[in-house]
Amino acid sequence: MSYVFVAFIASVVGSLITRHFFSNVSSQPELIKKIIERPLDKYSFDSLINTGVTKGEIKMGEVIKEYDDYTSYLFTHEFDPTLINSVNKKVTGQINIPKGNGPFPIILQFRGYVDQSIYQTGVGTRRSGEMYAKAGFITVAPDFLGYGESDTNALSVLEGRFQAYTTGLSVLAAIDSLPQWDKKNIFLWGHSNGGLIALTVLEITGLPIPTTLWAPVSKPFPYSVLYYTDESLDKGKFLRKQISDFESLYEAEKYSFENYLDRIKAPLQIHQGTGDDAVPLAWSNLLVSNLRKVKLSEEEMLSVEYHTYPGGDHNLTPGWDTVVERNIEFFKKNLK
Repeated sequence: MSYVFVAFIASVVGSLITRHFFSNVSSQPELIKKIIERPLDKYSFDSLINTGVTKGEIKMGEVIKEYDDYTSYLFTHEFDPTLINSVNKKVTGQINIPKGNGPFPIILQFRGYVDQSIYQTGVGTRRSGEMYAKAGFITVAPDFLGYGESDTNALSVLEGRFQAYTTGLSVLAAIDSLPQWDKKNIFLWGHSNGGLIALTVLEITGLPIPTTLWAPVSKPFPYSVLYYTDESLDKGKFLRKQISDFESLYEAEKYSFENYLDRIKAPLQIHQGTGDDAVPLAWSNLLVSNLRKVKLSEEEMLSVEYHTYPGGDHNLTPGWDTVVERNIEFFKKNLK
């Protein structure tokens, strides 16, 4: 058998196999779709920017405690954490409403990380929320999924993280359902990882909501997660595997806030302790430097007020009272 004849036969067989393979594949579009589908695409910043948030309702629950100046309530809010009409979940949280006729401005508070085993509604926001309520502000602080009396979080660690952003977006959209709100003034407050959530909400919505940040986590994703993995029992082995799998499918840059700073239109007040061992001073220094380069127009730059506290820890102690006083002054200065 000649070499030419063998080559011819191989070519024919190869062509038949190729046609058969692609014929089978093209006849199974659903299989192809399933293979290439990436379920976390919906949480990319570009996707969240272009996805509308359904306006839900914040429902007042039982009284947590009655004070001379305000009353603390438990609240519930049902929403779809995927934002794509998947399934509704319940998130709980704490609302402080000042005594008096109102209506009142609102501060939406996003706390930092707290271990689920020790978490109770109000942890991370209770003390500052009390001070703001005494000053005449309603405060709304969601527990987030998996905390308090909220429904469970997503099974995927990273999806659970992204759903903290959609929780913030959904609670913000539901503020209008509170009759005590003055319908004009809303502010954001974020501490630690809650600061990252607040920055993300500002970028996704593009709204000029005056915001104060306490020691915000401000490193790019996924480093912002990896930095803290040594605190876990397995020294981060599980999380590193999750992130490795994620980066094999997705572009991490599309999930990282530092690539969307130009969408922030809100005046900011940032506070950082120099002795903070959870969020290094250098992080906030760099964040402020980058934010001060953001242009609102050809003539106007983003307003960024920055305060550091010598020896201050992650909770801004000592200096906590000064931080709160500066917050209240900032909020009142930005009232409409």
